[in-house]
Amino acid sequence: MNNTEFTLGDWAQHARFGRGRVLLDEGETLIIQFEHSIESCEKSDLQQVSTPLQVISLSEWHSPVKVVTRIQAEAIQSINDAWGVFSPSRIALLPHQLWVCRRVLQEWPTRWLIADDVGLGKTIEAGLILWPLLAKGLVKRLLILAPASLVEQWQYRLRTMFDIRIARYLAESDTQEGGFWQTHNQVIASLNTLRLDRNGRHERLFEGDAWDLLIVDEAHHLNADERSGATLGYKLAQQLVESEHVKSMLFFTGTPHRGKNYGFLSLMQLLHPDKFNPHESLHEHLPKLRDVMIRNNKQNVTDLRGIPLFHEPIVKSETYSYSDEESEFYEMLTDFIATGKAYASSLPSDDKRLVMLVLISMQKLASSSVAAIRRALKGRLARLEDTSATIEDLRTRMSTYESSERDQNLDELSQLEETIAELSEFLQLMENEASQIRELVAAAERVRTETKIQKIIDILANQFSNRPVLLFTEYKATQSLMLSSLMQRFGDSCVTFINGDDRADEVVDSTGRIQTLYEKRGTAVGKFNAGEVQYLVSTEAGGEGIDLQERCYTLIHIDLPWNPMRLHQRVGRLNRYGQTRRVEVVSLRNPDTIESRIWDILNSKINNITLALHRVMDEPEDLFQLVLGMTSPAIFRDLFSGASDVPKDSLSDWFDETTASFGGQDVIDAVRDLVGNCDKFDFQQVSSQIPPLDLPDLQPFFVSMLRLNGRRVEAETQGIRFRTPEAWRSEFGIRSSYSGLVFDRAPRRQEKHGTVLGVGHKLVNQALRQAKEYDASVASLSCELLPYPIVVYRIQNRLTSQEGVIQSITAGVEFGEDARLLKDWELLEHLNQLNLTRPLYTEVDSPAIAQTDEIREAVERGQALVRQNIEDLNAPFTLFIIETLAILWPLDAANEGC
Repeated sequence: MNNTEFTLGDWAQHARFGRGRVLLDEGETLIIQFEHSIESCEKSDLQQVSTPLQVISLSEWHSPVKVVTRIQAEAIQSINDAWGVFSPSRIALLPHQLWVCRRVLQEWPTRWLIADDVGLGKTIEAGLILWPLLAKGLVKRLLILAPASLVEQWQYRLRTMFDIRIARYLAESDTQEGGFWQTHNQVIASLNTLRLDRNGRHERLFEGDAWDLLIVDEAHHLNADERSGATLGYKLAQQLVESEHVKSMLFFTGTPHRGKNYGFLSLMQLLHPDKFNPHESLHEHLPKLRDVMIRNNKQNVTDLRGIPLFHEPIVKSETYSYSDEESEFYEMLTDFIATGKAYASSLPSDDKRLVMLVLISMQKLASSSVAAIRRALKGRLARLEDTSATIEDLRTRMSTYESSERDQNLDELSQLEETIAELSEFLQLMENEASQIRELVAAAERVRTETKIQKIIDILANQFSNRPVLLFTEYKATQSLMLSSLMQRFGDSCVTFINGDDRADEVVDSTGRIQTLYEKRGTAVGKFNAGEVQYLVSTEAGGEGIDLQERCYTLIHIDLPWNPMRLHQRVGRLNRYGQTRRVEVVSLRNPDTIESRIWDILNSKINNITLALHRVMDEPEDLFQLVLGMTSPAIFRDLFSGASDVPKDSLSDWFDETTASFGGQDVIDAVRDLVGNCDKFDFQQVSSQIPPLDLPDLQPFFVSMLRLNGRRVEAETQGIRFRTPEAWRSEFGIRSSYSGLVFDRAPRRQEKHGTVLGVGHKLVNQALRQAKEYDASVASLSCELLPYPIVVYRIQNRLTSQEGVIQSITAGVEFGEDARLLKDWELLEHLNQLNLTRPLYTEVDSPAIAQTDEIREAVERGQALVRQNIEDLNAPFTLFIIETLAILWPLDAANEGC
């Protein structure tokens, strides 16, 4: 039985919980505050640990290497808990991402809306936030909801960048017998799927345990409207919140405000029901945003040196003119659409609406290519002659179209536009429609070469001959035409494609053979990024969820979508973190078309909106995405579809009237209020706080720990290799030996060679655990190694009721000419240099220093200095305790000149 007497404040070591501080003696048991919990422990299970002030009176002090590695371990844990800089991600971390991690993790539970601009690395931010939460066990059950098209991307990136493995929700696995929600603790699901309560899905979901953390990507889909009510996704999230089935939440969206204050405040109410009320004015809630909403933009983000990472893309347009055959076709189509509009005006309102939808779809297809409208016209003619469809089919498509347009499911929207034009034979567009369509098809067949496509080929051959190029179109028929033209000019192996079906029909290869091509989205991205093909032709299916910036910085818009938001998302595939060149964007325009004239006026208005935003904001930034998010897509549809009916001399006035609500003063004010009141990264204010460290700063500690365990470390071109210490093999899954381990994030290196080591990797975690358990707190070193004494302190949260990732902070004080505070990262840098200068791999105890009174006085002065500068340490504690963790003292400190 352990008869050691413990007093209040003593340190005690427990085999399971580690080292803790005695809070209360209850006789046979002690109440101990450990790092992550407070426990009642039997005295017999505890070993007393001497405090540094007790050790200094002994005749011998501790092994220098053990004291140094223990301090390194404490500093590493302190740094990573706050900033996540040592997370083993396979991509270099940016200051704004580290800042977001710090901001979100300051309190737990946490609830934030992160509204960063596209391309700033939301998956990286999520991974940085998740690592310390998962490592500390604060998050055991995790649910991620994302649009269906992004589920695979989230799963892949968390696995490859952070080694966080999330199970994908599959409806077929969710059965009463399977117990999916009871057997999977970390799940990613399509919001589109999970929001539908089918076959008892929601009942089984809520029978499972509560989620520690819910992450929602593209959270604007959780929409609530004052008149039409809430979407199914919103209702699901609301049910999770109201049933207390979720503790913490992170919402990600680039467009949090969709034009209605009610919808925005409803989204915020999901996060903080106690703070936000959609029935109150937005103005009343603005002061609350800074503590719940983050917005970073490309103009403000920098690297660790403060150098801006993003630059405005170079945007230019190339002009072309129709051939005689193209002009003839477009004149015929214009007359056809005008006749159809006149006919529609005589119909009942519901039928008029459907006819106009078909005509608008035809107009949009024609603005893309003759090939796109020809395929639709031939399909419609076949249906008219076959009489197989029904008007109800079109009504269903109409409902889906409007939903897709509102939710920005862009590829689905484009596919609907292609098929809507074919439907329905019971919905007549005009009298004698079939005969007029036959004439249109015949005119389209006479167009052998499309001048716009030929212009693109010339640009590629002459201006961009030696570079990879990304090409975007809305429609698959135009995509197939572009693929055919590229193959015939540059060879069959020059190009790949992305669309929602993973297939391209009616592609003509270099031999003239017509074929159907098949390519998985991920395969196409891999080929293009690896340089196996020079060109990638994508529909809107590639407008989100893929990264193409690795080699490519050139984008060509084959057609211009009627909604500028699509252009922003397309460019975002290249103008994103990791891009090393200024992005170039080329669009094609025919000055003779009404679409071109509308785009000229629209671009002028966009420039005016941007200027207006800059006038009301302290700093210019990319706010236009927020303006677009607040604009109904119907405005742009009405703009382009109605322009052909307006006399040329009245076009400007009609444009102003149609777009009166686009970028109006109320929108400018709303954007100003949102951005001005939410929190955001500011390098000038934050740079001094962010640790300028990365994974290589872990290596001195890790190598020291291997050598302390009697293991030889061998350096290879692919990384380091060693046999695993026996003390580390207690955890399941740790192998007996390793090779190819690196403290390096360089993506290409990891793909080909090493495995990344960082905090969270099992080996590093075992090394940290072992070092923190060392009963070594005081050591002396030669003054050649250690010119000045260093005392290390732990600042610990005194309120045990406060949960949080950060429960303690490590700091040091160096006693040179003046006492100097060392933040945790400065302390680690100092000790790393000590190790690199002269390795201290001996475990021999160090000699004691006689000046115990001087040491005690230094400890007290250092503690006072820490207390005075507590704000500089960014400690998120209301009340705290400062305890002495370790002492390093120069051997010859009493000698003159040391």
